This record gives sequence, structure tokens and C-alpha cells, in this order.
Amino acid sequence: MKEITSSTYKKDKFYDGIKSVVATILTKAKVITPIDVFICLGNLTKEDYENWRFKKIPYLEKVIKCNLSSANRKLRILKYIAHEIGLKPSKTVYVSWGKGKKVFLKFSKTGNELIEVLYSTHYVLKDGEEEKIT
Repeated sequence: MKEITSSTYKKDKFYDGIKSVVATILTKAKVITPIDVFICLGNLTKEDYENWRFKKIPYLEKVIKCNLSSANRKLRILKYIAHEIGLKPSKTVYVSWGKGKKVFLKFSKTGNELIEVLYSTHYVLKDGEEEKIT
């Protein structure tokens, strides 16, 4: 796996696309979610996302349309971009939709805590920061 660090993330081939998606999302919302980024990049369909939320898919990475190494890189780049533009990280719990008992949803097959946190962290635009985003 290619190492993504605070000094290398801007040189990654995925950087420009993710930065553009983040800017686009922030024109309409004050929250960036990894799910929204993957949907905008074409790596996840809304239908697959909804099927996962309704427990028809056991874990989200099963339907992500890129290899897991690339998905992990994209998540890390998103984290660095969010930090760069001053978004506040907010860990979010994902539970199933629909009737019946609500269950906590998994993003990865293994349930690796670091990966789960990257997928479940939303990045929130702080009040008054809109002018800084370009």
C-alpha cells in the first residue's frame, strides 16, 4: 500500500479529485462524509449504500468500486484535506435502517478499528469558516 502522510498526500493521484469533490459538497452542505465522497467519485452507488443501510449487504467495502488499498488512500487523503481546510472531525455511528432491531453497521469485512473510524468520521464546517473554503 502506498503510504499517505501529511507531507505526501497532495502528491497522490487521488488528491485533486477528492479536493474537487469536497469543494463541491461544501457548496451545498456543511458536512463532508466519506460516503458522499465515494458516491461523488463514482466508487459507490446510492443504491448499494442504501442496500447496506438496510442490511442487505454485510459490510460496505463489499460494494466499493475500487480496490481496498485505493479506498484506504482516499479515506486518508480526505482526512488530511479536511484538516487542511479546518473542518472538525466528528465520529458518527451508523446503524441499520428499516423495521426490526437496529444493528451497528460494518464498513470493512475485518472490522479493523482504524478503517472503521476513517469511514465513520464526518467532517463538519465550523460556523463562520465558509469564507476560507476555496
